[in-house]
Amino acid sequence: MKKFRSFFTRSSKPLPVETIFKLPHPLPTWPPGDGFASGIIDLGGLQVCQVTSFNKIWCTLEGGPDDLGATFYEPSSIPEGFFMLTSYSQSNNKPLFGWVLVAKDVSSDESESSTKILEKPVDYTLVWTSETKKNKLGDNGYIWLPMPPEGYRSVGHVVTTSSEKPSVDKIRCVRADFTEESEIDSWIWGLEKEVDPDGLNLYGSKPAHRGPQAVGVPIGSFLVQNSGEAKLLNCLKNVQPILSAMPNLDQIHALIKCYSPLVYFHPDEEYLPSSLCWFFENGALLYTKGEETTSCRVEHPHGSNLPQGGTNDGVHWLCQPEDENFKKGNLASAESYVNVKPMLGGTFTDIALWIFYPFNGPARLKIGALNVSLGKIGQHEGDWEHVTLRISNFTGELRSVYLSTHAKGMWVSASELEYENGNKPVVYSSLHGHALYPKPGVVLQGTGAIGIRNDTGKSSNVMDTGEKFVIVSGEHLSIVEPPWLNYCREWGARISYDFAAEVEKVKKKLPQRLRGSFESVVKSLPNEMLGEVGPTGPKMKVSWNGDERV
Repeated sequence: MKKFRSFFTRSSKPLPVETIFKLPHPLPTWPPGDGFASGIIDLGGLQVCQVTSFNKIWCTLEGGPDDLGATFYEPSSIPEGFFMLTSYSQSNNKPLFGWVLVAKDVSSDESESSTKILEKPVDYTLVWTSETKKNKLGDNGYIWLPMPPEGYRSVGHVVTTSSEKPSVDKIRCVRADFTEESEIDSWIWGLEKEVDPDGLNLYGSKPAHRGPQAVGVPIGSFLVQNSGEAKLLNCLKNVQPILSAMPNLDQIHALIKCYSPLVYFHPDEEYLPSSLCWFFENGALLYTKGEETTSCRVEHPHGSNLPQGGTNDGVHWLCQPEDENFKKGNLASAESYVNVKPMLGGTFTDIALWIFYPFNGPARLKIGALNVSLGKIGQHEGDWEHVTLRISNFTGELRSVYLSTHAKGMWVSASELEYENGNKPVVYSSLHGHALYPKPGVVLQGTGAIGIRNDTGKSSNVMDTGEKFVIVSGEHLSIVEPPWLNYCREWGARISYDFAAEVEKVKKKLPQRLRGSFESVVKSLPNEMLGEVGPTGPKMKVSWNGDERV
């Protein structure tokens, strides 16, 4: 059995959480506008403010990501008239870069208690304590759940180092009609079962319904799971139009100039991005089912003759000329195509920058030290990838970045990224597949010792996604969408090959014991990566009008 390490003894090496992360450069002064970056957002009578300064309450040095423990805080420097809604917790394996919302009721006279949006709890329930843990030093930690009055909801916990219940003045509960359902987010902390038989785990919290029209507002709280059950707290709800704090067009241009990611391509990358204008001008062809002998050139620069609307019914598709140089793209012409949307009840702005590649190259398999070419597997025409910047509408600060990796992707905290040229995050495009990652190296897509290689590294080929960009969509910006955006069909022809035969070719190169694992890895890959179908465009992706897929 693993020996229980003290919650409170310190290692000689400082924890990452003991460093407060700040972007490399101060935020610029944003162009003038209405509610964006004003510090306070009105949810319809409930004002909220994002607090990023904290007082440390309690910590543990075991469990959680990288077995480094977690630290618990409460917000400090709360503006006058605002109240705490939750404590904050973060894993110790990354720099402190948290936030919570504090709130102020501006809806009515405080004497009219029946109409108050915020109310004190009537009591507390002890959710968990470290008192039952053996062989530890230092103070105990206690996690309390506020018990709300009738008609109100708890939206956060209180953490203390005392067994005495906190004061009911410590925190506020929120009237039910200003709350929404939440769900668990990423894992913050937990202990192995032999250490903690109760199975305690802490998770971040996020609105259960997310998208440009969704009204749920996260407050930076955490959820507690005991014995396999998570006690779901509510998040806040924006009851007024969610566009009031969104950046205007000038502000969006400034945000892109400030935060546009630098995409580094692998030194061996052959298949680089291009602009759609270059793609159309240099020979992209539109085919119609039943009329394959009479293809037509796509009219540039916006694809004005592309079929509009409908579904991907297989009636039309794009195809490329038989030219190897065409597949290599044209980095000099490449530009990013921007979709701007409100997220998380209008308290954040998502700026998605889409990149187009004429061709996706072949994949490679890694088995230990052995690398095996997958032949035609992985090749396909027309490849769309994207980076999404999630920006706080309270301050205009970059909080996280989403990186697309084939069919899904990952959110990466701004505190875990590299930066160059000010506050521009650095991301890496994988060799041939163009999946995006926050660090150079090799990421395996598979299980165990076998997987599809995603190689990344720096080279002289780099794209500043903000150097040339076109805002193609934004509901509150009255943007006229280009015809190519509403083309719902495939951006590449099917690459004809005998998939089963290609798989058999690779299997014959592998030891018998690994052949079954190889088949499982290949079957788990998305259809676009297998070349079974040409990919559809950005607007056809689930994330276009929703949250990003992870």
